[in-house]
Amino acid sequence: MDWRDEGTVIAVRRHGETAAIVEVFTAQHGRHAGVVRGGISRKIAPILQPGSQLSVQWRARLDEHLGTFVVEPLRSRAEVLADRLALAGLNAICALLCFALAEREAHHGLYAQTQSLLDALGHDGDWPAQYLRWELMLLEDIGFGLDLGRCAVTGSREDLAYVSPKTGRAVSRGAAGYWADRLLPLPQGMLGQGPVSQLELGQGLAITGHFLTRELAGQRRLPALPEARGRLLDLLLRPSTTRDTPPSG
Repeated sequence: MDWRDEGTVIAVRRHGETAAIVEVFTAQHGRHAGVVRGGISRKIAPILQPGSQLSVQWRARLDEHLGTFVVEPLRSRAEVLADRLALAGLNAICALLCFALAEREAHHGLYAQTQSLLDALGHDGDWPAQYLRWELMLLEDIGFGLDLGRCAVTGSREDLAYVSPKTGRAVSRGAAGYWADRLLPLPQGMLGQGPVSQLELGQGLAITGHFLTRELAGQRRLPALPEARGRLLDLLLRPSTTRDTPPSG
């Protein structure tokens, strides 16, 4: 078994005295792990940081084996270390990819959007809105895409204001009626209608968080999603006077 690919480091843990087990999110092979010999050495450890872009060669005797990686650095993305909010975003992205994706399953669209989001961290003031759309795509890739295009009750595309917490389908304001207080508010920015305000960002992340928790944490009988996501939301949604960086344009 031998292949080459490009990918982003999403997790690293020590293995034995000198090696490391590295998980990468690759373009063609999805989330994949392998042993990097000498991975904790001064020479190699600096390139095995979450967010680093690598060229990887994976080898194993059999496909089901853990195998080994030979890695070459392509891009470090170390610039996010100077931006508290961007670093929290990077950590949340890596943690959710490890948490949500099955191993060795390709996700071509999600990979491309992940690269775009990682490149935007700390550079594009609108990246928190991109992050929200990324969580929507993550839900779709794990088999629970939300249906926000038309009202689940009337079929109308007008005045969509809520999302059903059970079905993930949009509901119009008029159709919600008595049940409105049991539905999740649907921000218009989540539908691509204008910029995403901090309030709308919080509403949108409440929607994606609800379904990610139900579909992932709930099924695994875990109390919550990764803590890194919670830390990101705390920074994004706190009052602007106490944030290091504004959440979005």
